[in-house]
Amino acid sequence: MRLYNTLTRQKEEFRPIHDGEVRMYSCGPTVYNYAHIGNLRTYIFMDIMRRVILYNGYKLTGVMNITDVGHLTSDGDTGEDKMATAAKRAQKTPEEIAEYYTSVFFKDIDRLNILRPEIVAKATDNIPEMIDYVEKLCEKGYGYETSDGIYFDIQKFPAYGSLSRLNLDDQIAGARVEVNEEKHHPADFALWKKAPKEHIMQWPSPWGQGYPGWHIECSAMGQKYLEFPFDIHSGGVDHIPVHHENEIAQNEALTGKKTVNYWVHSEFMLVNNGKMSKSLGNTYTIDQLIEKGYSPIEFRYFCLNAMYRKKLNFTFEGMDSAKVSYTRLLQSLAKHREGSAEVDTSKYLADFREAINDDLNIPLALGVLWSMLKEKPSRQVYETALEMDKVFALDLHLAKAEEEVVDEIPSEVMALVEERAQAKKDKNYARADEIRGIVDAMGYVIVDTKDGAKVNKK
Repeated sequence: MRLYNTLTRQKEEFRPIHDGEVRMYSCGPTVYNYAHIGNLRTYIFMDIMRRVILYNGYKLTGVMNITDVGHLTSDGDTGEDKMATAAKRAQKTPEEIAEYYTSVFFKDIDRLNILRPEIVAKATDNIPEMIDYVEKLCEKGYGYETSDGIYFDIQKFPAYGSLSRLNLDDQIAGARVEVNEEKHHPADFALWKKAPKEHIMQWPSPWGQGYPGWHIECSAMGQKYLEFPFDIHSGGVDHIPVHHENEIAQNEALTGKKTVNYWVHSEFMLVNNGKMSKSLGNTYTIDQLIEKGYSPIEFRYFCLNAMYRKKLNFTFEGMDSAKVSYTRLLQSLAKHREGSAEVDTSKYLADFREAINDDLNIPLALGVLWSMLKEKPSRQVYETALEMDKVFALDLHLAKAEEEVVDEIPSEVMALVEERAQAKKDKNYARADEIRGIVDAMGYVIVDTKDGAKVNKK
């Protein structure tokens, strides 16, 4: 198996620390709100990596954290704790907020066929380990106290920036750094925050009442549940320049050695080629996709058609295409399930294994599956597809022979076609041509006939 290691910026042969065993830490959700589809794309990627590891016969110990304290509204250690903010807004306790959104998160990942890690670790269950970790960093001279908390002195860790390839001057200029006169360096980050009396989440510590920094939780729980060093640490690319950079600093400052061998990250999901974020109001939940007529597995199929290290552009036209393609996949498999032809599928299975082990190249592996489906109806093809589905997790055993699917033209496209027809009647040919270009960019072609305009998918 080969994986792209963010730390070295190259694809490397995967060699576990212990023969036949893989230990992996995956950054989990901050449970203050619903997970949107951009978040869930990352968990689908983590699931694919888990499934490929298991498919290769390794024993896997996976840990995923649940952040229910410590993640401030700013990555620059400013603002209020996200859990506390959500609790005040909903007039509930942080525990109630965490319990509700954790249950929703697990409902979502179950619907997406995402395997649960062997260990799920809540931050609030591991506060003593975090305090101990911070104390040891202070003893080694890496942590220092200010009026509002304990900070990590990055100038004492020369390797800081090795993951993100950012130098300290870049980070000083970055938006996440704010002036704090008590810090030794503007980019020093919080290990522990002192809590004002009114703060609704706080624990006793050697530095008074307070709560942990976001980054220390993953360091402390990674050490506790997996022990240093471990094999793989995964997450989204947004974690690279701050969260994971700070984890590395904490880990290696404490131990004096490399603590994670492979850092693996998935890229962002875009919406209509733009940024997806709650602040822009363009995020969607799984429930919202279901309301629009898409199943969770159709969304999973949509995600699997792009490499995890490439940005994935979400559009409803793209979901329409995924829905049709997935339905046809099940229909084709249903024919093979009843087939009687003898087909040697060993070459397809070998190509599938090569694809999934080449940096989790799932789009290529899906291409192998589609190529195999072109064979004469064969039970061997169906059974080989189910073998591949141990990685895809697309419920291929639910294959149904239904009527041929007809491509449906989205209502947005049909509305534009009608607007174009009116523009032509009004002799506004410039607008008519403009609409033709818009429709073309959406993946459809307008064909003018004597009976009026027809629209076809490209």
